[in-house]
Amino acid sequence: MPSITVRIDGRDVSVSEGTTILEACRAAGIRIPTLCYHPDLSIAGNCRVCVVEVDGWQTLTAACVTPVTPGLSIRTSSARVRRARRTMTELLLASHDSNCPECVRNGNCELQELAEDLGIQRNRFDTTERPRSVEEVSSAVMRDLSKCILCTRCVRTCEELQSVAVVKPVERSRDVHMGTFMDSGLDGVPCTMCGQCIDRCPVGALYEKTGVDSVWDALEDPDRYVVVQTAPAVRVGLAEALGFAVARSTGKMVAALRRLGFDSVLDTDFTADLTIIEEGNELLSRLRSSLAGTNEEES
Repeated sequence: MPSITVRIDGRDVSVSEGTTILEACRAAGIRIPTLCYHPDLSIAGNCRVCVVEVDGWQTLTAACVTPVTPGLSIRTSSARVRRARRTMTELLLASHDSNCPECVRNGNCELQELAEDLGIQRNRFDTTERPRSVEEVSSAVMRDLSKCILCTRCVRTCEELQSVAVVKPVERSRDVHMGTFMDSGLDGVPCTMCGQCIDRCPVGALYEKTGVDSVWDALEDPDRYVVVQTAPAVRVGLAEALGFAVARSTGKMVAALRRLGFDSVLDTDFTADLTIIEEGNELLSRLRSSLAGTNEEES
């Protein structure tokens, strides 16, 4: 693929044809903030916090949706760009429930991090946030529309990565929100409960329903025999998070669970192995079908 040379913040950068300004800047080691963008998803261009200034252009342009062309001279941190990004973020905060200490994503929120990076300590705009509306949309997923920034990352994840497409924008104008058909909740549509919409949400609009309180209640009940069953992935996740070798994490995990009060700690090794075998067979079946279709087209 032919390469294109553009000028970014005073230095020449060569990138492939079709590259967006955002991708070109990241290839050059220049950080540009984003909220609606995700490298695994199609481009939406909703949040506009990635705007940059291109010499000769009257308006700022969103870096995530604009492909580079030969000879572009781009400025990513001019005074005009900084003011625009700050304004965009302040507008998002003005319509957002900004009670961060009570949010499940406090300290792990992309909007909060962006506001801190931009030095926003006092919003210039009057807050017109939507009323807090925490609701259970399925047996596993909680939703708070007062936190939603309409980035549509959950929508694109559900449709493009999971091929389920049950989450969609509902209503119009100021009433638009992310929901399901007839706002029936995820239990009312063919949701697979994969949790990827939660993982991709940049704020606290979607989060996992917690069972921590009910677990503590069970552990504190002297008349209950409480059993915990862990999947193999848990020990790996704990080892990665705490810096242990995976071989050492199992014993530490079991000891910690027993100290918490669980009467029995079981392992899901065998059933996990069965799942791996089943998924492996499914993958081989799909590959065979795909190769058979390719051979038929070639013949």
